[in-house]
Amino acid sequence: MNPAYERIVFEVQDGVATLTLSNPDKRNAFDPAMRGEMAAVVRQVQADPAIRALVLTGAGVHFCSGGDLGNIAASGLDNGGWRQRLTSLHDWLKDLMLLDKPVVAAVDGAAYGAGFSLALAADFIIASTRARFAMSFIRVGVVPDCAAFYTLPRVVGVQRARELMLSGREVSAEEALRLGIATELAEPDALQARAQAIARSFVGASPVALSLIKRSLALAASDLPSLLEQEANAQALAMGTPEHREAVRCFLEKRPMPFQWPQA
Repeated sequence: MNPAYERIVFEVQDGVATLTLSNPDKRNAFDPAMRGEMAAVVRQVQADPAIRALVLTGAGVHFCSGGDLGNIAASGLDNGGWRQRLTSLHDWLKDLMLLDKPVVAAVDGAAYGAGFSLALAADFIIASTRARFAMSFIRVGVVPDCAAFYTLPRVVGVQRARELMLSGREVSAEEALRLGIATELAEPDALQARAQAIARSFVGASPVALSLIKRSLALAASDLPSLLEQEANAQALAMGTPEHREAVRCFLEKRPMPFQWPQA
């Protein structure tokens, strides 16, 4: 029997686990409760040999809008506190990225900031035709996190990753497909069924072969632990700046953000 969760829904059926971010009033924004529950689920998925694949998705019409800025503004953390929060997140995020089982992200609506990064941690992103992605961190004066410095350049190349991170602009579902961010697109009402079908296809695959393929691919690029260390240090510094605090106030007070990418 699965425990009751506050910010996620976790289900296992026929060898496929589904982790649904469930904070729809805030477009499934990350908060400490959600992060803690996700950590527990990732450990459970890794430890259970009966689970052969994992689907990540969001409740309602959005995947994840990123960090909960209200929670961030009220946290009162100093630089050391932010660094500790990032390293705690990295403990389970690294386990998710190195999971020996395929991970499928079913992305509808917004995948912004850490939500975009979380989707990139999956092996496959199945996006609805109305999905939209943004490395929106720069808009609130911080740096990309949740391993985006590792994942995004590997998917789109360093030059395009630089542009997406520095602009914070929105990427449509169609552009995400062209850039290789999305594996394929599905109509919104077919998204979950398609993601589940892909995940179920791995139930019959060799778990040893899947594990070896994923571990070998993880070695094919730059060193993940070093990049996560750099990310924690950089974000801890950025979170302590007055520019970040002002950007968060603008967001919460619905005032124009200090940084906006000009529309073409």
